[in-house]
Amino acid sequence: MYGLLCESLHDFIKESYGDDVWKLVRERADVRLHSFVTHQVYSESVIPRIAKAASGVTGTPYNELMNSWGVYFLGFVGKYGYDRILKVLGRHVRDFVNGLDNLHEYLRFSYPKVQPPTFFCQEESATGVTLHYRSKRKGYLHYAMGQLRQMGKQFYDTDIQVEVMSEQIVGDYSHVTMRLNFDNSAYRYIMKEDEEEQEILPITSDFFFEVFPFNIVFRQDMVVHNVGSGLSTVFPDLDGKKITDAFLLARPLVEFNWNMIISHPNNGFEIMSKEPVKRERNLHNRVQTLKLSSWGDGTRCLKLKGQMRYMPEWESIIFLGTPVMESLSAMFRTGLYINDLSMHDSSRDLVLAGTQQSEELKRALIQEQKKSSKLEESMKMLDYEMKKTDDLLYRMIPKPVAKRLRKGEPAVNTCEVFPDVTILFSDVVGFTRICSHITPMQVVSMLNTMYTLFDTLSEKHRVFKVETIGDAYMVVAGAPEKTKYHAHNICDMALDMVRSIDHLKDPSNGNHIQIRVGIHSGMVVAGVVGHKMPRYGLHGDTVHTASAMESNGKEMHIQLTSATYEHLKGSHFIFERRGIITIKGNVEIETYWLKGKRDKDGNAQAACPQFETISISKANIKAPEAKRAEEGLVFPLGAGDGKDDAKSIPSHRIKMEISGHSPEEKMEEGRKEEMSGHKAHHKDALQDGHRDPHLERNSPESDGRDSIASHTSSCDSHSSKSAMCNVS
Repeated sequence: MYGLLCESLHDFIKESYGDDVWKLVRERADVRLHSFVTHQVYSESVIPRIAKAASGVTGTPYNELMNSWGVYFLGFVGKYGYDRILKVLGRHVRDFVNGLDNLHEYLRFSYPKVQPPTFFCQEESATGVTLHYRSKRKGYLHYAMGQLRQMGKQFYDTDIQVEVMSEQIVGDYSHVTMRLNFDNSAYRYIMKEDEEEQEILPITSDFFFEVFPFNIVFRQDMVVHNVGSGLSTVFPDLDGKKITDAFLLARPLVEFNWNMIISHPNNGFEIMSKEPVKRERNLHNRVQTLKLSSWGDGTRCLKLKGQMRYMPEWESIIFLGTPVMESLSAMFRTGLYINDLSMHDSSRDLVLAGTQQSEELKRALIQEQKKSSKLEESMKMLDYEMKKTDDLLYRMIPKPVAKRLRKGEPAVNTCEVFPDVTILFSDVVGFTRICSHITPMQVVSMLNTMYTLFDTLSEKHRVFKVETIGDAYMVVAGAPEKTKYHAHNICDMALDMVRSIDHLKDPSNGNHIQIRVGIHSGMVVAGVVGHKMPRYGLHGDTVHTASAMESNGKEMHIQLTSATYEHLKGSHFIFERRGIITIKGNVEIETYWLKGKRDKDGNAQAACPQFETISISKANIKAPEAKRAEEGLVFPLGAGDGKDDAKSIPSHRIKMEISGHSPEEKMEEGRKEEMSGHKAHHKDALQDGHRDPHLERNSPESDGRDSIASHTSSCDSHSSKSAMCNVS
């Protein structure tokens, strides 16, 4: 497969679908080359792989894509000047179609290893012609059909309707019969001329054979009765043998028998000797042939190209051939000379000109390959640099947004409303004091170590890092990638931040660095605004509220609002109600401390080192106040009117039996499935009507050993006044 076809398919995909699609197609087809050399030979599997990958990426059916490529190809070859050959193949459409099989022969000097398909026509009429298409390559039918349609429009201003009549596999090639329907009025004119009587001048057979020194005459039994003078010098014993015993039919792709030859009057034939020949002079200066066993590589076989014509007066077929020589050295090896060729046609000129052109093409191909190699290396380096640039860009701006900006969309058009996201803010406790005791480079080093750690956690939990300002770190979940588990992802991120920060030291005094974390859920507008130094930002009251949760929090604590708390019902997270606080002057908001998270076995994992791991047992409900607890599952504040009631009302610890998976386990499994790209499908597993999982953990009937609060050392100095609540 020559690079001309590969290059045309490459350009077709890029011009029709864009560079980004071509990159995806190249990756999916496992084609590592960025470009193709026109005269270089490539694997036969390259084009089918590219075409199938392009069909999958673009969603275009394979046959439709191949048809469009065939239409494109006729325009593509124009830049190499091959359209000039196509324009002069015939005066009418019928002439073009009848001579189609010989088209590739005109390009043999430029593409000596070409393996073209075979075309021949039958049943021609004023409304069209039946075309037989044979090819050893499978899957190119619609590509050829597209070329035929475009040929009619581009060169003859004629619409050609192609109808596939049959398609079958014969041996190692496919045979397709097509009916080409078009206005074939030229056929009537040709038939009228044939009916007119014309005077035929007599000519002797000896003179005729002298004009064609490489002729072969054989009858219906395929036995040779005459051999031209030029051919007899190479095969002196050919006369009297069957032509099928001495030669193989290379083109067209049909059986080598009398009936097939008769039915292909307009096709060029190419035959190749079964036994190779070698120049070896004896005493009489005669050329002797060597057996195939001596030259088994087949490189010294004689190839003849010409036309088969039926001679009714002789009841024979005459093959009027010319030797096909790749070079003058090949002619010398076969025992032929220039004067053996006919002097009445262009055979001698073609051999000499072809040899000269072949050498020029070889030199040009070598130079083209060198240039292609340099271009390939440059393209690889360009791809590497572009990948680094893309990686840097996608770290600052989400990939979908960056692509829209690259296409020229205004920055403000990238802004989008996200109705439900969760935002996290964190900062370093005592950051101003720390900065006053250390050098600026130490400050930068401290922040770099901390933010590198947080960046790793953001990738782990699939949250988007929005920005850092000084010691403040801001991330969001639910934008730009939407997910219903945004609150869960952010809380997991917050717990890991608090746990991991314990390993970092304050460079001013050697103590552990402490942070505050605030979380809030709500609506935001996200996108890029402005032109210089574009960044993906979040806008809205949700951002201010999340920031207030951090600034009004406590060291090594995670404070979140009731809006986020509502998203976490049925999860494994452990909360402690802080109460109602005032933010932004006069706005009251109910908040909670995120204390930790339980694993599937019921063991609580604390957010910060001061907490101890607690094992929560699962047993049948035994508390006599079960019904009363069930009525206050979400938050056990009793019937009080305000936040002070929460401090005085004791909570109730309820032990319950869970059949199957608990709701928090189901929630966690669903989130993990989404994190891996799958959707989760859950079923309720609670029995006895206890579907609300927000149970109180401290009961007045239970002693201090059963109480979570008495077993843990809270980070909050006011934990004794707060009601511990576990959302499970």
